[in-house]
Amino acid sequence: MFSDKDISRFANLETPFYYYDLSLLQNTLKTCADAAKLYNFHVHYAMKANFNPVVLQKIKTTGFGADCVSGGEVSKALESGFNKSQIVFAGVGKSDKEINLALDEDIFCFNVESVQELEVINELAAKKGKKAKVAIRINPNVDAHTHHNITTGLDENKFGVNSWDLPQCAETLKASANLEFIGIHFHIGSQITNLDVYKNLCVRVNEFGLWFEERGFTVKVLNVGGGLGIDYHHPDQQVPDFGNYFKIFSDFLEIRIGQEVHFELGRALVGQSASLISRVLYVKNGKKKNFVVLDAGMTELMRPALYQAYHKIENLSRGKQVALKYDIVGPICESTDCFGKEVEQPETFRGDLYAIRSAGAYGEVMASKYNLRDEIKSVYSED
Repeated sequence: MFSDKDISRFANLETPFYYYDLSLLQNTLKTCADAAKLYNFHVHYAMKANFNPVVLQKIKTTGFGADCVSGGEVSKALESGFNKSQIVFAGVGKSDKEINLALDEDIFCFNVESVQELEVINELAAKKGKKAKVAIRINPNVDAHTHHNITTGLDENKFGVNSWDLPQCAETLKASANLEFIGIHFHIGSQITNLDVYKNLCVRVNEFGLWFEERGFTVKVLNVGGGLGIDYHHPDQQVPDFGNYFKIFSDFLEIRIGQEVHFELGRALVGQSASLISRVLYVKNGKKKNFVVLDAGMTELMRPALYQAYHKIENLSRGKQVALKYDIVGPICESTDCFGKEVEQPETFRGDLYAIRSAGAYGEVMASKYNLRDEIKSVYSED
């Protein structure tokens, strides 16, 4: 929700830009940290959600680690001051260059996604005279009940080691002198709002943990990933239910003495903290459709074009009274450049300010230079 002071400030700024509510971000981070502390759980921030430097500083100060999925993210985490002992490196396609970077920096752990990757890390670590800590990312075949494009834990997905490859995985671990097995890792998808899904995940984590223990491995870390969703339809209900989320894992995981439980949360921490602020360029009224053409497009916020994702859209200049239905579109030369169809809004005019809410995750980080667009700017509540 924006105050009159916020809207007045926006009116004097060049659009489009991302507006970050840093007090909301700080409150979300503290709520998560306090809830995790009750169970001594470890949280790594999933950097792919947002690597805005101001946001990263807030997250680092909270004491969270970093979950990275590229060498660039590993470098950014280190540059931002995250402790290397709290940096994990996942990703189904790590290059030799990226692996060598992480080995040189002595990060906490590689989350390994194939038997072949184990062999490559072992070979590269041997050349450096190092021992790499690894966790095996297992595909648990658990349905996250989310959009099919952001489901990652089914047999049909590219991520993780499938159960039938685990025997070969165990053999490779035992034969690899430059690998140190520390645990198992899971991530079943993103924007999960049905918490019962995590109960099913816990059952699978317990099964796979026992499988490794029965073969002589010590499972020090249970990394259950993240994926906790946010409420895109009601963005003012801003902080996710971290308490119930963590309680499910406390209740349903069979945690051994000395085991650590790790999480990789991204969207839940940053999703509600930012809105994309845009200005109306043109209003096109027709017989079948009314269009509001904004100065922001899919180059600034890709999610609606990529996933058909919903974001609440608000006219900040005209109050709340609904008058017409509009297709809210951008200026990009693509028919998919549309934020919402038949969206009820007050009658809209050129120059009106619009806010596209809940854009703090997978918004700014996915911005592109397509159509040679200007780089998107960021504005902060504390400026």
